[in-house]
Amino acid sequence: MAQLDIRQIPVLNDNYVYLVREPEQNAVGVVDPALVEPIMAEAERLGWAITHVINTHHHGDHTGGNLEIKKRTGCTIVGPGHDRDRIPGIDLEVNDGDTFKFGAAEADVFFVPGHTRGHIAYWFAGADALFCGDTLFSIGCGRVFEGTMDQMWSSLSRLRALPSETRVYCAHEYTQSNIQFAVSVDPNNLALRTREAEVKRKRERGEPTVPSRLGEELAANPFLRADQSDFQAALGMAGADPVAVFTKVRQRKDSF
Repeated sequence: MAQLDIRQIPVLNDNYVYLVREPEQNAVGVVDPALVEPIMAEAERLGWAITHVINTHHHGDHTGGNLEIKKRTGCTIVGPGHDRDRIPGIDLEVNDGDTFKFGAAEADVFFVPGHTRGHIAYWFAGADALFCGDTLFSIGCGRVFEGTMDQMWSSLSRLRALPSETRVYCAHEYTQSNIQFAVSVDPNNLALRTREAEVKRKRERGEPTVPSRLGEELAANPFLRADQSDFQAALGMAGADPVAVFTKVRQRKDSF
């Protein structure tokens, strides 16, 4: 199975853009380019010729570099067909269940609405890599802006079913603040407390907390635990519908 060389580029206040290279055929993708110059500079430093822009959703801090990168490189812009009118310069539409061929690698495409109505995620099984934009974060999830709470829970449920070794390449460095909230709703979760200490050490050293492993998220991320009996009990919602539990947690996070 094709492997990927993934480089993480921090931009703006807390965004991550990913430069992804498939070495067998030299495909080079930029995942959710917020800006142009830091990406082009890193690609030039590495000697990588950009062949694709890969978008998860339409927000400007994920698509702001699309057109200029395409102008400079002639790359193909890949994005959600559900939302093609809001993806600048889109060339290749991908939808739920599609396989996106990236050099010798392949990504399964998941439609994961909630944060936006057209959000998608890319899972490269051969590289244990999930590019999930703003749907799933380390110890968090995206705000529900355009979809419904039911859609967001369903989207997260699809992603959490992937193998536990999957690396979660989300688009923001939110982990430390997410953990502060998570501890407030799940204070007795030992996996969460362990992650809290690890994240504190990493941030003190100026290191990223992303990617995390999906197995870590399953144990510690409250937004993936809405159907877990111990978490429901901690919220005083034992036996409640998971969508109701998820909604309560998301609303509490929104005002935290």
